[in-house]
Amino acid sequence: MRENFNRQLDTLNREMTDMGSLCESAIESAVRALLRRDEKAAESVAAIEDEINHAERDIEALCLKLLLKQQPVAADLRTVSSALKMITDLERIGDQAADIAEIVRHADFDENYDNEHIREMATGVSKMVTGSVDAFVERDLDAAKDVIRRDDQIDDLFKKACDDLAGYIGKNPKKAAPALDLMMTAKYLERIGDHAVNVAEWVEFSITGERR
Repeated sequence: MRENFNRQLDTLNREMTDMGSLCESAIESAVRALLRRDEKAAESVAAIEDEINHAERDIEALCLKLLLKQQPVAADLRTVSSALKMITDLERIGDQAADIAEIVRHADFDENYDNEHIREMATGVSKMVTGSVDAFVERDLDAAKDVIRRDDQIDDLFKKACDDLAGYIGKNPKKAAPALDLMMTAKYLERIGDHAVNVAEWVEFSITGERR
């Protein structure tokens, strides 16, 4: 019985890793679309989002099977229940990457505007998503805490991006609409960071039994 449970836990870890990779791909494609005005990259995000949604359903079904049929002990119960919570945040990450791609497809951004802070945010949140899922699979408490600490950096970059865009709008009032669209993409990236933190906090719970 225990051997079968361990095999299913291994399957859960693989599927969680795959879902995290899909989220990373969605972020990467959305940001490529934003920074390079890449229409194909923007269009690809919708297909990746569908894969993320499918992965969520598969993992949910596996978790419920483990809970209902295997009667896990306390530590395993925390692992499975945490995975159920985590996939909700991962699914939202896919949604927000798709939201960024949708904005890119319809906005008329100023190609001369420097997106430095938004580029840094994109790199940072992508690493946070990967780090949080890896922490779950590897049962790495320090890695989970590192993801949580990085959130302050993302919040700081978001504030800088908004301040820069507000200054840009002041100097270019006729270009306010696309600048506000760009500000919204920064907000979606900031939310992705928040979801990565939620995932990391559930990793903490799965390991320690304590929830922030």
